[in-house]
Amino acid sequence: MAVSNIFSASSFVLSRSRVSDVGFRSLTPSSEVSRISLLRDGTVTSGLGLVRKRDLFQVSINSSNVMGPSSTDADSVPMPIIVIDQDTDSDATIVQLSFGDRLGALVDTMKALKDQGLDVSKGTVTTEASVVKTKFFITRGATGRKVEDPDMLERIRLTIINNLLKYHPESSEQLAMGEAFGVKAPEKKLDVDITTHIHLKDDGPKRSLLYIETADRPGLLSEIVKIMTDININVESAEIDTEGLVAKDSFHVNYRGAALNTSLSQVLTNCLRYYLKRPETEEDSY
Repeated sequence: MAVSNIFSASSFVLSRSRVSDVGFRSLTPSSEVSRISLLRDGTVTSGLGLVRKRDLFQVSINSSNVMGPSSTDADSVPMPIIVIDQDTDSDATIVQLSFGDRLGALVDTMKALKDQGLDVSKGTVTTEASVVKTKFFITRGATGRKVEDPDMLERIRLTIINNLLKYHPESSEQLAMGEAFGVKAPEKKLDVDITTHIHLKDDGPKRSLLYIETADRPGLLSEIVKIMTDININVESAEIDTEGLVAKDSFHVNYRGAALNTSLSQVLTNCLRYYLKRPETEEDSY
């Protein structure tokens, strides 16, 4: 889909003090601010409208950028979170990025994804409390289907992280990838043995749910899926969460169309523990 159509209408809620920060000082607290910006041919056009609403400012936005840090939190660096969701939408891979209220250069992020041969069918920007969350609905350009290749999912993850490091270099110390790609490596080093948790349980008769929490590093997702493939375990779907220095990944898996039995569950757990305890992959995938 063309870049001009990548955003659909979305909304987020701001307190009165934050509305003043972005230039709506003349509005009364009982007004609702509605703003819709459309991206066409690389330019952003906007419209403003007012309706009455008590004690709430609501802003609807389709913009290439959202606000930077406010004066109240300029000295603190929020936790960067990247979520890749394969379950919610049957037709698209959903990528969600949040970094407190600091998110900018979203058009550049979408261009970087398109350079990977991907289409961003739509995007939304919302806030929950003070956290801005951006969602991209992504499909493969050639097929129009969601992304299922684990190597491509890892490329998507690293593309998002690289853009975050580029436009928000202060996130470098908060991300494991800051050591590989950032301007400053994290001061805190995670103990992999303490950080790693693996849980596996049945999720009905035909599949199991695998949860892995471990220290993040480049190529992690691809290697985890490769381990499962090597022992003939099928990965149905996944949610890949990068929370600062930690990866928190969930997989729906099966063995020949059935949930994993006790013996196979133990084999999988042992293989994953052996791999994840190593300080780094034998060779970085990217």
